[in-house]
Amino acid sequence: MSLAPDPSVGLDALRRCPLFKGIDEARLAPVAASLRTRRYRTGETIFHQDDPGDALHIVSSGAVRIVLPSADDEEPAIIATLGPGDFFGALALFDDAPRSATAVAVGGTATLVLRREGFLALIDEDRSLRHALLAALASEIRSITAHAQDLHFLDLPSRLSRRILRETTSKAPEADGSVRLAWPYTQAELAGMIGGSRQSVNRLLSDLVARGLIRLERDALVVPDRAALERSIPR
Repeated sequence: MSLAPDPSVGLDALRRCPLFKGIDEARLAPVAASLRTRRYRTGETIFHQDDPGDALHIVSSGAVRIVLPSADDEEPAIIATLGPGDFFGALALFDDAPRSATAVAVGGTATLVLRREGFLALIDEDRSLRHALLAALASEIRSITAHAQDLHFLDLPSRLSRRILRETTSKAPEADGSVRLAWPYTQAELAGMIGGSRQSVNRLLSDLVARGLIRLERDALVVPDRAALERSIPR
């Protein structure tokens, strides 16, 4: 079910989204008015790979996991986990091609949906949005390239350490220099992110704990020394 959000809520969400940064409020107001809110339950699929793509989603609350399903009923490969302000589904707005991945709600989640017509009209009118979109797509391509490099060139322990390090990049360190991560992933999901098995991930996490490179706490993973974890990855 789609609902029109409060206009101020829509504007706030657009301002938080990197794609719309720098666009003045007068241009954003009609876009905010065209947004529709969709709510999803824990584990509910927002769209499937190969579904028609006709809308951009902005996460307004909760989180969304972007995955590539397995053809063999194994754990899907997790491409990204997105939070409030992040957007997804932009690629299909340009080439009218099917969705390239599946999006799944993590916990109770709400997204703001912008249909193709309104999105393309704004791009036609606003040069800054075109630049922001190109930058966002370039960042996505770099992220996918880095993930492919890890899968091809790193062994499984190094891929796990690299994945943890990537999760820390957007987090401010604590006073003691450690980085605390809210850790919503199960071991099976983490295995899907690095191309391993649940059993191997369990063993590797235990090894990192034993070496003092990470600490596992209730719903959190702590990296005491990011540089030490980086040095543990063979060059």
